[in-house]
Amino acid sequence: MRTTGDRIRHALSFEIIGLLLIVPLAATGFGVHLQDVGVVAIAAATLATLWNYIYNLGFDRLMMRWMGTVHKTLPVRVLHAVLFETGLLMVTLPFIAWYLGMGLWQALLMDIAFAVFYLVYAFVFNWSYDQVFPLPKEA
Repeated sequence: MRTTGDRIRHALSFEIIGLLLIVPLAATGFGVHLQDVGVVAIAAATLATLWNYIYNLGFDRLMMRWMGTVHKTLPVRVLHAVLFETGLLMVTLPFIAWYLGMGLWQALLMDIAFAVFYLVYAFVFNWSYDQVFPLPKEA
C-alpha cells in the first residue's frame, strides 16, 4: 500500500492540477464569473481533498482484504472513479446551489459537468500517477 506521505502528495497534486484546468473551463462554459467559479471550485477541491484521502485509503484497504492486492485493473479503476465522484457529488450539490444562488436543477447540471470532467481527469491522473510513482513490489 502507499505511504501517508505518498497519499498526501497524490491528493494535493490531483487537486491543484484539477483546479488549474476546471476554473477557466467552467467560467467560460457556464458564463459565471471566474471568481465565483473559483470559490466553488476551491471549496469543492477542499472537500474533495479530504474525501480523496479517506476514500482511497478505504478503497485500498477493501481491495487488500477482498483481493489481496491494491493493483487496479481497468474495470476496478473505472469503478473507483465512478464511486469517488458519486460520493463527492452528494456533498457539493447543495453548496453550489447555495453559493451561486441557483436552483438545484441548475446546480445539478453544473455539478454533473464538474463530475464528468473529474471522472475523466481522475482516470487519467491516477493512471499517470501510478506510472510516475509506481506501487512498491510488495503491494
